[in-house]
Amino acid sequence: MKVILTSDVEKIGNLGDVIEVKNGFARNFLLPRQLAVEHSAHNLALMEGRKKKHQKKLELEKQAAGEQKQKLEGVAITIRKKAGENDVLFGSVTTAEIEKELADKGFAVEKKKIHLDEPIKRLGEFTARIKLFQGVEAAVRISVLKEDEEEAQA
Repeated sequence: MKVILTSDVEKIGNLGDVIEVKNGFARNFLLPRQLAVEHSAHNLALMEGRKKKHQKKLELEKQAAGEQKQKLEGVAITIRKKAGENDVLFGSVTTAEIEKELADKGFAVEKKKIHLDEPIKRLGEFTARIKLFQGVEAAVRISVLKEDEEEAQA
């Protein structure tokens, strides 16, 4: 069955794409969720207008992501954690903690957009990648320092 996608569907296609799918997938998934419409000349003409608006919106979002990337590139955050011998942390630094530190500095970034190459389980300098938009990533420096004993008791 030929359908026209009305929105971006992960691993299937983007808005306005004409795709061939199995009848059951179209009837039971795409059409009830209004992710697609049946292929016809009328629907194709409607989707062309929608696609142009969508492209303009994506360009604006990409431009905004580029501006945010430039602001984030120079940011360095410091996280203090309890650590044992050999500078090994009790636990690890999570993306939620990174999100909180960025929020304290005035950057609203969702934790699911923050990606660490490996879990941070020791003291030192690390880099987190923040995926702002498709193809736009910012790198943030993270310093993990040992929590002072005096601060822990206070």
